Amino acid sequence: MVRQILPISALLLGSAFLLFAGGINALILPVRGSSEGFSAFALGLLGTGWALGYVSGCLATPGIVARVGHIRAFSVMATFAAISILASLILVSPASWIIFRGLAGFCFAGAAMIVESWLGERAEPSTRGRIFGLYTMVNLVATTAGQMTLTLGDPTGYLFFVLAAMFYCLSLVPTALTTTVTPKPLVSVRLDLPALWRNSPVAVFAVFMVGLSNAAFGTLAPVYGERVGLVLTTIALFASVPILAGALAQIPVGLLSDRMDRRKVLLGVAVLAVSADLAFLVFQPEGRAANLALSALLGAAIFAMYPVIVAHANDHAAPNTHIQVSGGLLLVFGLGSIVGPLLAGWGMSAIGTRALFATTIAAHGLIIAFTLLRLSQRAKVAAEDKTAFMVQPVLRASTPQTAELGLPGEDDTPEAPANEDHAPETQRSAPEGADLLAG
Repeated sequence: MVRQILPISALLLGSAFLLFAGGINALILPVRGSSEGFSAFALGLLGTGWALGYVSGCLATPGIVARVGHIRAFSVMATFAAISILASLILVSPASWIIFRGLAGFCFAGAAMIVESWLGERAEPSTRGRIFGLYTMVNLVATTAGQMTLTLGDPTGYLFFVLAAMFYCLSLVPTALTTTVTPKPLVSVRLDLPALWRNSPVAVFAVFMVGLSNAAFGTLAPVYGERVGLVLTTIALFASVPILAGALAQIPVGLLSDRMDRRKVLLGVAVLAVSADLAFLVFQPEGRAANLALSALLGAAIFAMYPVIVAHANDHAAPNTHIQVSGGLLLVFGLGSIVGPLLAGWGMSAIGTRALFATTIAAHGLIIAFTLLRLSQRAKVAAEDKTAFMVQPVLRASTPQTAELGLPGEDDTPEAPANEDHAPETQRSAPEGADLLAG
């Protein structure tokens, strides 16, 4: 395995620096903004700005790379991400921060797509799964470390803004110096909602709601923690523990979903999420232990939903269209991520802090209701027609390149045969560089 890791070590190191800076960036803005007196609505708009930028980056980066190449494009993304966090230190206002957060989201998506395309090119079919797992682990550790760094100093100063900018800049060094061969062009994506809906209504509806709830919680959890009186160390844990719990939960949830109707697994996980939402609303915990325990329960549920949804959609996908389906679901997830922080932020400003969990319980309740409806209307997929469950990164919205990198190699799993529930036969694999959902 060491022989396979060495050629991609520079890419993994660059990704680690990028995610470390991203972890700081994602936490310092809501914590500092709350201490500056920004409203919850304004802080929610930071998440909306990030999601808008991230989706735009997924759409625009393939064209940028085609024009100037991978290394130059990555350098531009890392540079502007550093500029965005430094500019946030100079211009301390909600309007400025929303714009800068959108710029960071755009750059983050672009940089991630470039690294992932390189990894996908270097990974051999027999080692693709291990490379993808290692990449996911590196991202998890780096983001958590970045968030926990905030416990080491004063968030009202300039230290963490400068530190994040430094690591954004450091992320371009390994890729600039690597001798790895430049990969093929990035996959391109456009959204075709009718084709996605025909493939799997449950997947489209649920992934939108998961994007809504996950982005609302991910953006405003630090604000909730600060307003219920948690100290900074606990706030950092409150943001990090759900991610770790979600990563661990994917293993048993994935095993279960491979053995039974994935919609029933999604239903069970959504019930677990609603239970955690209700506990926050009813018991209104104020202490460290209770908040961390409930955040772990909520994270285990909400961050395990996305891979179940992607796997369910791919069960119904026509042969050779899995990247198209996963890429389309990513964009629907991004649309939900735009709406979620906006709704939760408005609710927290108008009603109170725990409106955050009123927003998430509404999203999870709607997933339960719609899934129950679809269970009565469509038969489950036969066991032999199922695709293999694939663990997904829980740190951020994935990119279309993540979907390609996460596909099993030629030697790993057989291609799933078509069945009567598959998408129409006109939805075929896009040629290299073509639109993902042209069907």
